[in-house]
Amino acid sequence: MSTLRALAKAQAVAAGVAQPVATVRHLHLHDRPLVLVPLALAGEANAPLAALVGATPDEPRLLVVPQPRNRDHRYRFAAELAAIVLPHLDAHRGVSEAVPVDRGRDVRHRYVDAPQLLVPNPAGITFLRLLGRSTRFRRTDGDYPVPPSVPLLGRWLTFFAERAEHPGSSALLAMTDAMTLHWATGQSAVEDLHLPALLGWIDPPPGLSGAEAAARAEDPDTHPPAGPATDPDFDNHRLASAITAYAEADDDPSARAEAYAALEGLLRDQLTPTWELMWRGVGLLRGLPPGARIEGRWAGDRDAFTGHAEHVDAGGGPQPRRDGPVAAAARLHRLERALTSYAVQRAYDDPLVMAEHRLTGEAFVGEVTLADPKRVDDSGKRPVLRPRIQLVTTEPVLVPVGAALSSPARPGQKARVVFVTPADGKTEVVLELSGGMGRGLTAAPGSVPEVGERLCYTTLSDAFLPSAAFPAPEETPWTHGGPPSGVGSGDGDPAEEWT
Repeated sequence: MSTLRALAKAQAVAAGVAQPVATVRHLHLHDRPLVLVPLALAGEANAPLAALVGATPDEPRLLVVPQPRNRDHRYRFAAELAAIVLPHLDAHRGVSEAVPVDRGRDVRHRYVDAPQLLVPNPAGITFLRLLGRSTRFRRTDGDYPVPPSVPLLGRWLTFFAERAEHPGSSALLAMTDAMTLHWATGQSAVEDLHLPALLGWIDPPPGLSGAEAAARAEDPDTHPPAGPATDPDFDNHRLASAITAYAEADDDPSARAEAYAALEGLLRDQLTPTWELMWRGVGLLRGLPPGARIEGRWAGDRDAFTGHAEHVDAGGGPQPRRDGPVAAAARLHRLERALTSYAVQRAYDDPLVMAEHRLTGEAFVGEVTLADPKRVDDSGKRPVLRPRIQLVTTEPVLVPVGAALSSPARPGQKARVVFVTPADGKTEVVLELSGGMGRGLTAAPGSVPEVGERLCYTTLSDAFLPSAAFPAPEETPWTHGGPPSGVGSGDGDPAEEWT
């Protein structure tokens, strides 16, 4: 936990309401997200019990599994869910746009939009990941066949679950994570996973403090758990009898229909409060102005969506159960690059996030007191434009001479530290600028900071991070098991993954 977030949590306790830890929204929020509130049977590994699904607050679809331990009922639930999710995904595949690549020498195409899934908490993401894993390898013929939509749904759920691991992705979001990214409450991180309590702190009812609203939210009768877990008291005293009544009515169609209606009403009552909280959270997030760089990250989600759709359309196989050594290393590298880039982009977009880096000495803010925009360095083979500016700051400057800095105000321009001079409780910093000023020996207007400007400079850089080179799967090093001995290694050939 950062120093500023710890301070914000202490202020939340003192003020009785959650405190903002961001000034902008750091995630993309779709105009029509697909909200999915799952419920699983306790004591059974990811056995779906029910789900409330929909893209508008007033039109939720309730899916019920009357016998969660019955595998036929589970896959019937998956088929019903596919009938909702797959058309929603296809609705975003109508229009493509050309994207220049290779410095404009070629183009590629991607969809202009992509779907977004919202679940209440990280456990909801885990539910979708396991549901995808249990369905994407199912056969559509032979023994125990399933409808073709079931394995297709599994592949898409796996895609979204993998995108949820990608830092900065907004394809699949847990509402509790989205809210705590922007607000700090006066409760623990574990308690923040409870959506009713979290929203109680962020948006308490009139006359109640955040702590009081969160305490009321702990009542499972008025605020059931936000899924996929259920309350043990509900399981033992209400759910068990409803499932038993349905099972015992096997020979009586009217009694069976009555028992199913009772079970459906019981589960709807459990899911509806969380459904309403989800849309309440969406409204709170919409109230924040979007960050400048979230559309660039959303473009990455659209690229991934387009790529997976094309892979499916081309008849490509499902994702393997596990990555091979090379694929795992490449995936880890991509996630590390994305995490670094995401941290920098958040800081560049949000001065409140950048303040955390100012506390650690990775950034400082100062006022420009001197500027030489016409300075030319002619010590090399040819003269180059190298303006210098001097900033005065009251903050500690921990960067060494020669360090490369960047400013969120001019991200395409680099600054090299030339001098750092403490003086009378302040620090004078002389920077030499390069890039972002045009190609000639005269700086473009506005490209060089002027006297009086107040700027932030940081060691964080939003420059492109090149990817590392990895060997082909057949050249796997001996340290990682050596080359694969056959198919089904997890590096793309799913031939042995259908067993």
